[in-house]
Amino acid sequence: MPALKLPPREQLNIHFAHVAYRFDERFARRNTGIGHFQTWSAEDTLARAAEGDVLVVTGFWSPQLLEHATKLKFIQVCGAGYNQFDLDAIAARGIRLANGSGVNRNAVSDHAMALMLAITRKLGEGRDNQRAHHWRGMISDLSAREDELAGKTLLIYGMGAIGERLARLAKAFEMTVIGIKRDPAHHGGAADEVHASPTFHDCLPRADFVALTCPLTAETANVIDARALEAMASHAWLVNVARGGCVHTAALIDALAGAAIAGAALDVTEPEPLPGDSPLWDMPNVIITPHTAGETRSYEDNVLDVLLANLERLWAGERKLVNGIV
Repeated sequence: MPALKLPPREQLNIHFAHVAYRFDERFARRNTGIGHFQTWSAEDTLARAAEGDVLVVTGFWSPQLLEHATKLKFIQVCGAGYNQFDLDAIAARGIRLANGSGVNRNAVSDHAMALMLAITRKLGEGRDNQRAHHWRGMISDLSAREDELAGKTLLIYGMGAIGERLARLAKAFEMTVIGIKRDPAHHGGAADEVHASPTFHDCLPRADFVALTCPLTAETANVIDARALEAMASHAWLVNVARGGCVHTAALIDALAGAAIAGAALDVTEPEPLPGDSPLWDMPNVIITPHTAGETRSYEDNVLDVLLANLERLWAGERKLVNGIV
C-alpha cells in the first residue's frame, strides 16, 4: 500500500464517535486549528460518516460505515481491541488504522491490582458488613481470613503494555510473576519468567492468580476454557480485565459452582452487558465491575496524544504509525 495522503491540516475534519468520552471537548482545548465534530450515537455516526477524513471510534463501528464514509482516510481506534474491524476490507479501500494500545495501561493495570487486593483483603465482604451494620469478629478458621499478596504467584496472559505494568505493580507487592507472551524473547523484563503462549496450560497449576490482559483475537478467544480451568489450582482466582470472549462463560460458571477454582474477578463478560439472569451475579466467589477497568479521567487526552502523533506521521508520509494495524 502506498503512503497515505491526508488533506492538509486546514482542510482536515476529524469525526469523533463515542457514547460517553468527551473527545470533541478535550480536542478543542488544544487549539490545533483542525476541524472536528462528535457524534454520540450509532445512528448519528452513520448519518455523518461522509463528513470525516479521520474517524476516532470503537463501539459505534459497523461495516456500513465503510460504504458511507467516502472521505475516510484514517481510523484511530480509541481502545486496544480491534476485533470488530474487517481489516482486509479497510485495507482494500486504502484506509489506515491504528489502535489505542497503551492509552489505558495505567488504569487497567491499577484495576487488576485493585481486584487482587479486594480478593485477598475481602473488601467486598467488608462493604457488605458495613451496609448490614455488622462488626465482624475475629476468625479462627485460617482459610476464611484475609490474606497477603506477598509470596503469591501471578500468571499474566498477555505481556503488552498493560501486562508489563501489572507485573511491575505485582513485584512491588513481593509477588512472583510469570508472563505469557506470543514472542517471549521480547518483553519489558518486569516478570520473573516469560514463556511462550503454547506453555500456558503448563504454567496454570503454579498460579494463585491468573490475570488476562490480552486483546481478543482468534488465538485468545476462550483461552480460559474447561481445560484451562481444570489445570488451575483449586485455590486460584481468575482476574479478567481483557475481553469477555477470552473466557468460556459456561465453563467458568461450572468451575465456580463446583469449587474447581476459588473465584473470579471479572471486569468484562460475554455477553455484555451481563444478562440479569446470569448466575455470575449471585455467586459469592465472584466480583464484577461493569467494564470500567479502562476508565480514567485522562482517557480522552491519552487517545488524543496517539491520534495527533499519527496524524503528524501521515502528513510526513511515514508508513509506521503508533500502534499501527493496517
